[in-house]
Amino acid sequence: MDCWRRHFQLETHPTKKRRYATAADSPPQLHLPQPNQEMAASVCRVGSTVGQALAKTRSPVLLSLRRGHASVSYAQSLLGAPETRLTTLDNGLRVASEETGHATCTVGLWIGAGSRYESEKNNGAGFFLEHMAFKGTKKHPQTALEQQVESMGAHLSAYTSREHTAYYMKTLAKDLPKAVELLSEVVQSCSLNEAEIEQQRGVVLRELEEVEGNLQEVCLDLLHATAFQGTPLGHSVLGPSNNARNLSRQDLVDYISSHYKAPRMVLSAAGGVNHEELVGLARSHFSGVSFEYDGDAVPVLSPCRFTGSEIRMRDDALPLAHIAVAVEGASAASPDIVPLMVANSIIGSYDLTYGGGKHLSSRLARLAVEENLCHSFQAFHSSYCDTGLLGIYFVADKHQIEDMMHWSQNAWMNLCTTVTESDVARGKNALKASLVGQLNGTTPICDDIGRHVLNYGRRIPLAEWDARIDAVTPRMVRDVCSKYLYDKCPAVAAVGPVEQLPDYNRMRSAMYWLRF
Repeated sequence: MDCWRRHFQLETHPTKKRRYATAADSPPQLHLPQPNQEMAASVCRVGSTVGQALAKTRSPVLLSLRRGHASVSYAQSLLGAPETRLTTLDNGLRVASEETGHATCTVGLWIGAGSRYESEKNNGAGFFLEHMAFKGTKKHPQTALEQQVESMGAHLSAYTSREHTAYYMKTLAKDLPKAVELLSEVVQSCSLNEAEIEQQRGVVLRELEEVEGNLQEVCLDLLHATAFQGTPLGHSVLGPSNNARNLSRQDLVDYISSHYKAPRMVLSAAGGVNHEELVGLARSHFSGVSFEYDGDAVPVLSPCRFTGSEIRMRDDALPLAHIAVAVEGASAASPDIVPLMVANSIIGSYDLTYGGGKHLSSRLARLAVEENLCHSFQAFHSSYCDTGLLGIYFVADKHQIEDMMHWSQNAWMNLCTTVTESDVARGKNALKASLVGQLNGTTPICDDIGRHVLNYGRRIPLAEWDARIDAVTPRMVRDVCSKYLYDKCPAVAAVGPVEQLPDYNRMRSAMYWLRF
């Protein structure tokens, strides 16, 4: 999967990682429906903020309300959502915040650097740095840093993905200045002690072993490796074990000096934050971040070509097969991204634990129940700055692989040819619920702001997403899906008892229909 997140929670065993825990995280790149309670919490959050604003202004809308009636409509909630303010410092670092009036806040630094910016030699350097970040700074040794975080009652976390790295902290709003100070030290003044590097080597190797047991991670990493073979997007976020054994302190220093530049950083905050105060703190702690490259050698991302191909790791000892099939998708800033998100919502997702059975709204989910096709599936779209992966991942019994692959590709062909008005209306409603539902706290909001500013140069408000989703028509879905899906070579990754997986040529021939 695209995103590898770490959560640090203090432990007392001297040989284990010292970690701090954070509350809520979700992978940024998968557009999947969220639970209804999360959506409700997010609507209430937006609605309560609007209600507070109306109360302050003595709006006629508020005065006309009666006890027991709905206070704020969905449309009013979207239009009244707090504004995301954006300021750029002299060195190019951007400061973005959303003030919601909460007693807590999340503040973090989002950096445009990840495994895509690594070479085969230093693949895994970003992930290794993530381990080193909380092992002490030049000003605060590890113990002192832990005491500072604990005394604030804060949660300090980090994650690395293929294009982004983030360090963020959730704390009380009154402790925002201290949080920004600690984050600046973690990013700019990490001690990178040789003894700590050697200690973390073993920790990273153990985590690599643990990830091998997560077959979804393995399958989606293999999908990237075959779909973007020979390009940096094919690298895994964690890197190979050989690199973890051989990365030196100088490799880590070179990685920081090459990629941790002010124009590629966003200081993001959400919750009880004042934007002017945040800008002032950014100037105090981040004005010294360099915006120049050695010898003006500004790194330029090479295009990552997509290759229709397959990779199979057959292991008949495993109980279930994990399979992912994908085509090249749209980039994060492409105008086609919204129709593709609607298309994925039409396909939906399924798990054995779902209620509803044959009454589920997704046609593929109904088939999965009625024909016992799989244990779970999910449609996904991982978008990057210039390309993407549009696909379906499913877990199935070894005797149901062929049928599940057939109906998955059939669902794609239906999107290209026969998608109906009711399908699109249902997909749009599910997508709106997903977008609202995932913003259910200051941490996911802060993450959303940071990634949006890096990807788009601004935060796209919910009202704009809503308008763009409403503009999608069945004809648009058919045209866009035909552009990306119809008669395209897929990339396939399969792990487990996959003997029944069809031959690649047969899967390729299912990417079009012969109709007269």
